[in-house]
Amino acid sequence: MIKRKNLWYLMLFSIIFVLCIYYVTIPNDLLSTSETTNNKKNDDEVVETIEEASSLVVLRVNLQEERQEEMTSLQKQLTSDASSDEKNNAYEKLKYLNEIQSIEEENEIQIKKELGLDCFVKIDNTNINAVCISSKHDASLANKVMRLLQSNFDTKKYITVKFQKN
Repeated sequence: MIKRKNLWYLMLFSIIFVLCIYYVTIPNDLLSTSETTNNKKNDDEVVETIEEASSLVVLRVNLQEERQEEMTSLQKQLTSDASSDEKNNAYEKLKYLNEIQSIEEENEIQIKKELGLDCFVKIDNTNINAVCISSKHDASLANKVMRLLQSNFDTKKYITVKFQKN
């Protein structure tokens, strides 16, 4: 019969053996992440990528941060000892922010698909701001963007279109 001490040694040995096999089978990409962050050549590539980042990405990140702050304050209000009316209003605002965010993304995808333009769309109540990346800046293209955006809404919206070069 196997003694307890021998059983513990056997169990520990088998766990170490399994971990060693797991370590050997891990792809090299996962193991070399610390080396790539310290590599000077890769740091230069990251800087280039940041410099090449589109202004649309910056606009999206700023809008996302702004909305995230508003959402966290509304979520705190939902979990606080506020009245039921205040909690209902906070819930409705959260729901509205989620809907607006999805509508903005759908409009960006639709503009990309139908007009071939990279765009950023921001909706504030009845105002819609669109920033499009295009080498061509003319009124007919802006009119197409405005008509496309307005076609997605039942009520009239005040739409602003700005163009930026590549």
